[in-house]
Amino acid sequence: MNMIYHHAVSTPEEIKARYPVTPEIAETVQARIEALQAIFRGEDPRLLLIVGPCSADNEEAVLDYIARLRRVQEAVAERIFIVPRIYTGKPRTTGEGYMGPLHQPDPEARTDMMKGLLAVRKMHMRAVAETGFTCADEMLYPENHAYLDDLLAYVAVGARSVENQQHRLTASGLEVPVGMKNPTGGDISVMMNAILAAQRPHTFLYRGMEAETPGNPYAHAILRGYTDKHGAPMSNYHYEDLARLSALYAKMGLANPSVIVDCNHANSGKNPLEQPRILREVLSCRRWNGDVARLVKGFMVESYIEDGAQKIGEGVYGKSITDACLGWEKTERMIYDMAEAL
Repeated sequence: MNMIYHHAVSTPEEIKARYPVTPEIAETVQARIEALQAIFRGEDPRLLLIVGPCSADNEEAVLDYIARLRRVQEAVAERIFIVPRIYTGKPRTTGEGYMGPLHQPDPEARTDMMKGLLAVRKMHMRAVAETGFTCADEMLYPENHAYLDDLLAYVAVGARSVENQQHRLTASGLEVPVGMKNPTGGDISVMMNAILAAQRPHTFLYRGMEAETPGNPYAHAILRGYTDKHGAPMSNYHYEDLARLSALYAKMGLANPSVIVDCNHANSGKNPLEQPRILREVLSCRRWNGDVARLVKGFMVESYIEDGAQKIGEGVYGKSITDACLGWEKTERMIYDMAEAL
């Protein structure tokens, strides 16, 4: 192959030994996993809110943001279960642009994935230890999940990865809820087949070993909108979309029918200021139809300290260098409004 190998990276076991989980962290992680499982089984009526920066580009700003969420969580704990986003690997449509701290712990420096693996584990560990939150991350590379599998509460499989067999099979072996996004082209059957595959047991190759999985009954849908044949954004969070998805779940007989509505991406036309409006519309849909109410388990929102986005190097603290985000003040208001509406 025409490929240059730079150096080997440490195994998950080696990095976990360097940043070991304490008994207190392990207890927090397990308790929050069990709480999430109860929400997806429909036994806990709280709604899930997966919220945070598009990419975890600055450790201090991300931890600052999550600490702010902690204060809000205490006020809405009876109605909303918050899972912060710490997205450490970012898929890029053309392969260009910042790919997250996994690739570049310093966005202005060259790629160094060994440093990245250490940086992302440290960031997730700090979040649990300092705030009591276990966080969500995207499964960009299935083989890398083992570096964080003792810290995460929630995993998302992105729109560009959802048809990949290795993502689906790896998801079938996870204990945590795994959200499968609809693909960028909008074909819902691709997402549903991914959920079906993830809920079934499998035997396959994983990290050079033959792995056997039991199936993950908490694999579920994420609706994030799509692009039409002309590249224009199209939404799929409306009442008709949700009712159709509820009927499709019933037809396929999948466990724990659930959907998380992604309020950004194509659903908002990448206008993050639209996210509170989208959330309110979906809450209204839940009130209108009991099947939709049971199906919609929560929302995904891209949010950071400052509104919008900036270019790498501009240096605005807490402002996204990937997709534009909803700023903190608007996010805080959105969460309180959401709690009042439930």
